Amino acid sequence: MLAYPSTSTPWPQRHPPSPGGAAPRHAAPAAAAARSRRRGAGATAEGEDAAAAAEAAELVRSLLRRTGGGKERLVAVLDRHVRVVRTEHCFLLFEELGRRDAWLQCLEVFRWMQKQRWYVADNGIYSKLISVMGRKGQIRMAMWLFSQMRNSGCKPDTSVYNSLIGAHLHSRDKSKALAKALGYFEKMKSIERCQPSIVTYNILLRAFAQAGDTKQVDILFKDLDESLVSADIYTYNGVIDAYGKNGMVREMESVLQRMKSKQCRPDVITFNILIDSYGRKQAFDKMEQVFKSLLRSKERPTHPTFNSMITNYGKARLREKAESVLEKMQEMGFKPNYVTRECLIMMYAHCDCVSRARQVFDELVSSQNNVHLSSLNAMLDAYCMNGLHMEADRLLDTAIQKGVVPSGSTYKLLYKAYTKANDKDLVQKLLKRMNKQGIVPNKKFFLDALEAFGASERKPRTSETSPTANSASKPNTDSAGNSETITSGKPNLAIWQVAAP
Repeated sequence: MLAYPSTSTPWPQRHPPSPGGAAPRHAAPAAAAARSRRRGAGATAEGEDAAAAAEAAELVRSLLRRTGGGKERLVAVLDRHVRVVRTEHCFLLFEELGRRDAWLQCLEVFRWMQKQRWYVADNGIYSKLISVMGRKGQIRMAMWLFSQMRNSGCKPDTSVYNSLIGAHLHSRDKSKALAKALGYFEKMKSIERCQPSIVTYNILLRAFAQAGDTKQVDILFKDLDESLVSADIYTYNGVIDAYGKNGMVREMESVLQRMKSKQCRPDVITFNILIDSYGRKQAFDKMEQVFKSLLRSKERPTHPTFNSMITNYGKARLREKAESVLEKMQEMGFKPNYVTRECLIMMYAHCDCVSRARQVFDELVSSQNNVHLSSLNAMLDAYCMNGLHMEADRLLDTAIQKGVVPSGSTYKLLYKAYTKANDKDLVQKLLKRMNKQGIVPNKKFFLDALEAFGASERKPRTSETSPTANSASKPNTDSAGNSETITSGKPNLAIWQVAAP
């Protein structure tokens, strides 16, 4: 069994003391005064920068509020504020629009920028746009931006190539994407201004670990050891997480040993990844051992630590173990958040305690004014997992009557469950609701439902895992409502306001 980490041989400190030793006593007051002056000057500059950043962020929020709900086109709003909007505001717009899946609006803002007198082509802008396009699966658009950047006179640098590699890795054809990424990696090494950074290695290592290509991971680690850059905590956490999610425990532990041999101290994210990975494989002895190591370390558990353990104990139908984790969490001063309660709902659903799950849901609704839609999805999933489809339908009715606007993920969850149960009446009722709300299911929506129907004939319910219970830190039911699955004419609301029924 992997010992992690040993208390008899402690991990090295992240910031070792200076080899020169302590400063002489008489030098201390002068050094302190100098540090105080530097801090004063630095604090003033930092304060001004923070104020400017806050002002820019507020302007961007104001611009986006004016376009909320399709009230007005963003370009028209920018035209009215042309005297104050500059590059930094557009950069913030790219980030926010990227989070909202509004990649077309990103391009509109970019076109608007190019028409302004103050616009100067910049690698940072292109890098950000390429990254946004890649995350949304718009690989051709990312490549077009790359060519536009070169035509504008900008020379690609490391950050641009990193964004381009990341964009390709978001494409559906993973084998082709990995080959492309390696091609860009080799090209970077041949250009002096584009030498791979640790970010480059982190992107590639995680991608190949996700693909299960241990040989290429070893090659990249060897290349990294021979380069001028050094692996950091993000390097190891990314690879450990990818192997762990693939269930490749032996390879995950091998990277962990490499991390220790390189004197890289683990952080709480490392511990959380290991806890979740062992939990997924139901290696509860190792999971508990890592948790004890975490408690002995200088790190402190977080909500995802406990949420992961509750979720994985729940999948194994170990109710008492899961409830003991909740007790330990409260003993340590952690108050269960809404994600914890969602994990508890799914845990009780796996343990056939639907009434207890509903009690947790009602407590969650009554304790908060704004209840996340994922919490509703969790309770609906709990009903469906236990064959209580009419109860799920009644809960959805109640939520809609109280003003809830279900998301695509809600409908997909219920459609799959009703299809598996072969309940035609509920399927028809659900499709009518979707049509009324303006949600149009695409091909993938129906294919997933057919796949679920086939799976229901091949394996029992107790071996299934729901989207809600798959995340260590947060149930991932909302992922079903992304742009690849559902297209909707109405906004996909993240929260809803409802009182306990």
